[in-house]
Amino acid sequence: MAGQIRINQHTRRMCLDMVATAQEGWVFTPPKEPKRSDDQNARFHAMLGDISKQVPFFGQKRDLETVKRLLVDAFARVKADMGEPLPGHGYTLPSLDGRGVVQLGVQTRSLGKSITSELIEYLFAWGAENNVRWSERVDVPEWYREGVSA
Repeated sequence: MAGQIRINQHTRRMCLDMVATAQEGWVFTPPKEPKRSDDQNARFHAMLGDISKQVPFFGQKRDLETVKRLLVDAFARVKADMGEPLPGHGYTLPSLDGRGVVQLGVQTRSLGKSITSELIEYLFAWGAENNVRWSERVDVPEWYREGVSA
């Protein structure tokens, strides 16, 4: 993207020099983790599709978007319990007409690569516990295999 510099061993010093020589009043935007990759996005949605076709929630099968909200919320709660809450998790606001509440939660489009990797691993583990048969070949993480056989 124009105007952005990917930080690596070659550009780190240049970035520090740019900040050091910037004029007073200029704006600095701190670096942030890259968004999830297209491959991660495809894997995530394929997994949600497999789950929504195979696993009933509260007595019935649900559409992909509902399954996504339920599982992302469950993952966010696990992360919060670990002391690593995801931004935007777990709050409600009154509806605009005042007759109800609106649950606001994590927006997956804002997740970075590393947290998306954790979310995908969580879905693998959740799927294994709920007998999900994946439509794509799956390599179950070693940490999960060890926990199941213990």
